Amino acid sequence: MTVRTRVAPSPTGDPHVGTAYIALFNRVFAHQQGGQFILRIEDTDQVRSTAESEAMILDSLRWLGLTWDEGPDVGGPYGPYRQSERSAIYREYADQLVAVGHAFRCYRTPQELDQLRQQKTESGNQTALKPSELKLPEDEVKRREAAGAPFVIRMMVPEEGKCPIEDMLRGTVELDWAQVDAQVLLKSDGLPTYHLANVVDDHLMKITHVLRGEEWLNSAPKHKLLYQYFGWEMPKLCHMPLLRNPDKSKLSKRKNPTSINYYRRMGFLPEALVNYLGRMGWSMPDEREKFTVAEMQEHFDLQRVSLGGPVFDITKLSWLNGVWIRDSLTVEQLAQRFREWAFNEDYLMQILPQIQKRLEVLSDVVKLADFFVAGQVEVHMDAFSACKIEPVQVRKVLQYSIWRFEAQRHWNKDAIGENLTSLAAAMGIKMKDFMLPLFIAVSGRQTAPSIMDAMAIIGSDLTRARLRHALDLLGGPSKKEVKEWEKEFRSFDQKNDEENS
Repeated sequence: MTVRTRVAPSPTGDPHVGTAYIALFNRVFAHQQGGQFILRIEDTDQVRSTAESEAMILDSLRWLGLTWDEGPDVGGPYGPYRQSERSAIYREYADQLVAVGHAFRCYRTPQELDQLRQQKTESGNQTALKPSELKLPEDEVKRREAAGAPFVIRMMVPEEGKCPIEDMLRGTVELDWAQVDAQVLLKSDGLPTYHLANVVDDHLMKITHVLRGEEWLNSAPKHKLLYQYFGWEMPKLCHMPLLRNPDKSKLSKRKNPTSINYYRRMGFLPEALVNYLGRMGWSMPDEREKFTVAEMQEHFDLQRVSLGGPVFDITKLSWLNGVWIRDSLTVEQLAQRFREWAFNEDYLMQILPQIQKRLEVLSDVVKLADFFVAGQVEVHMDAFSACKIEPVQVRKVLQYSIWRFEAQRHWNKDAIGENLTSLAAAMGIKMKDFMLPLFIAVSGRQTAPSIMDAMAIIGSDLTRARLRHALDLLGGPSKKEVKEWEKEFRSFDQKNDEENS
């Protein structure tokens, strides 16, 4: 048997370090055994998926050296490798399940579903929604079908009993069928959910081992059942421990920079970042801290993976990066890396037009462009005293901008400008007064070249990180404020949606 593993990121935002973590372990596991590592793009979320995000994922994984044997850019015998290009395949298999009674067309409206869930909650019933609750009488199904009502395809699931799942790290794990819902397999737009597409693609692409995050363990019964329904052999499963923040919560962009692009823009070496990810829950037999992917592959043993949640500590990563810079690079190599990082042609051609009109001598470049090549900029609290809005409004401007940027699909000057202009209007703040806190947070100064251009150039990840840094300096929102601010922020978005509808 040829070992075949895969990583299947969704192109719905910045490339996540968690994607690189799972990609690394899948690649090392497959290649150690002479197998293949596949990259598949799960872009069935047509609202949030973007070509821009896909390009960033591919570019960041290549930067880390985590190349793949088959994928959307290199091809392979089991393509296409984008799920959006495989829609007809999923519909065919969904219809097969309906035809033999393993799935059903569900015409329930969102309002009916909410009512069913509310009834369960009020009765103290904590079980998931089951087919017996979701299925409508046959005459009602025919009526809605004749009226052209939208429907989804849901899978049939048991209502009681246990489902044993064999996990390569955990052994046999028993999960309660009562907590497994009648999963939607095909959405009303004809596109599959993760669960159907994942099973169909893994089978057709001959995936033998699935190494994925432990958050998918509770979905394993659905996947096992689908394999049984289709009569296919299920790949071996391994649920890797989740990366954690220092406070042991799941690694998230609201508490820690999670974008690979952030670490790239900060000046971390790709070798050091991959090395650090390899240490997340795993260790070399001799316990050495510094090692290459090739060395990890040579000594890899899945049983050395610890189930304790590995903590992603930027201080530890910075130390390891320093070891790589000092021990693995000659001065000539360091110079080349520095040029590639900050003074490559593409980046310079973005920066220089922003400052050229302010230059008198070339040495002015250093003071005018320093924040373009810095990681975090130095920000002083007293700089915000120049703001004409109240201190609480300054904090809100920073927080609300972060939230807007987290949801922004396309990162360019026009999109940034539209977002901030609408947010300033919603908050009732003049644009000039609204922008000053952002100037200070992003550049460390009160005046700078166009801050919207600067945000577009340094990227979404570093922009958000600088805004968070400034907000932390001023004092982030309390728990009470978070609830109040989120409510107000949602009202802005709701009003914006109504105006645009």
